Amino acid sequence: MTTVTEDGRDELDGLRDALGLIKDREQVAERLLDSSAKHSFDPDEELDWDAPFEEGKWFWPPELVSLYGTPLWKRMGEEQRILLSQHEAAALASLGIWFEIILMQLLVRHIYDKPATSAHVRYALTEIEDECRHSKMFARLISRGGTPHYPVSRAHLNLGRLFKTVSTTPGSFTATLLGEEILDWMQRLTFPDERVQTLVRGVTRIHVVEEARHVRYAREELRRQMLTAPRWSQEFTRVTSGEFARVFSVAFVNPEVYTNVGLDRREAVAQVRASGHRREVMQTGAKRLTDFLDDIGVLRGVGRRLWKSSGLLA
Repeated sequence: MTTVTEDGRDELDGLRDALGLIKDREQVAERLLDSSAKHSFDPDEELDWDAPFEEGKWFWPPELVSLYGTPLWKRMGEEQRILLSQHEAAALASLGIWFEIILMQLLVRHIYDKPATSAHVRYALTEIEDECRHSKMFARLISRGGTPHYPVSRAHLNLGRLFKTVSTTPGSFTATLLGEEILDWMQRLTFPDERVQTLVRGVTRIHVVEEARHVRYAREELRRQMLTAPRWSQEFTRVTSGEFARVFSVAFVNPEVYTNVGLDRREAVAQVRASGHRREVMQTGAKRLTDFLDDIGVLRGVGRRLWKSSGLLA
């Protein structure tokens, strides 16, 4: 277990993993707090929520829409394709809200017994502030577009409730990265894309800038945890992260979007599952994460097989 001093500093000097020296927890947090002070945004003030949507523009890059390149996509007209992009953007925003609510609870659990005056705890609280704003921003985007809110299924809602109850600390940070990094990859393609609605680009730009800090915090802490947690906790993390990857890949786009844009739901779901382009998109989006998890020892044994079955790991 990690020994922590009264000022919040740990005693892991010289400890290394496959990626190199483990960084001082307090120094990492101080840098992230400094970045937060310089580069944080109030979406209510930063974005023009009253501006009309632009005619003919997408709500998500077409190449990232689930049906892109399928036979069904080729039969759809441009207007229906754009409408699908709008509903999928709303579904992803809905997924983001669900995930960030789980993340906020996991962060509160993580810092419960940590030194309250440490930079590590102060940054966790700062990240919770960010996630509150992000959830409100996503909800406002859904409302502004006039689409339904797309909650995850009741089964996935209950699995999420179970996961956040039983998750270990390394399991929590692995799930955090799973939820953040794939969407982050997609959003990095979205915010500079002039084919996409200005409001959507603004939302994704804010999220990308602020999520970069969250990813750094989670990666550094997960590296530490995979070296210091008990063996049973490490093994439990491998299995639970693989199962969460399976849940995440299924929940990524709510199939109700197909019904709501006038498509046959069964046919659409079947074509997405059979789509080589979609599989490549998801694996490319996850590759930076899966490479990292492989390096630090998460993708082993049963956990690795579960990640493969999720479709996120080639």
